[in-house]
Amino acid sequence: MDDLIFIGNNPKIFRDFKQAMIKEFEMTDIGLMTYYLGTEIEQGEDRIFVNQEKFAKEILKKLKMKDCAKVNTLVECEVKMSKNDEGDNINSTTFKSLVGSLRYLTCTRLDVLFRGRLVSRFINTPTITHFKALKRIL
Repeated sequence: MDDLIFIGNNPKIFRDFKQAMIKEFEMTDIGLMTYYLGTEIEQGEDRIFVNQEKFAKEILKKLKMKDCAKVNTLVECEVKMSKNDEGDNINSTTFKSLVGSLRYLTCTRLDVLFRGRLVSRFINTPTITHFKALKRIL
């Protein structure tokens, strides 16, 4: 089973393409997309709204941060991070997983992009300082 998603703004091309696919392959049309890989899609006549709220909440729940306080800045200005930071090392597998989730959120949150790249520099030997920075972004 393979999924096919096609997008565009010309209804005639959609109909023609769908008919060509039905002739060539056994196919089921499930209609407009509403959810794809953690991204919720709401389509209207004149707009498409995309969000990852559910995905973001799942990440916060996994970290037991569901009721955490919100911050105005995603990075603390006074904190400088380096690969040689002192402090306890943390599980790099967990850190990598969280950085990957954070990077996935950049699909709808471009403000997270720079900050996600900042913490991803420390993916091989993360310390508690790096983990706190990651949690602050989330």
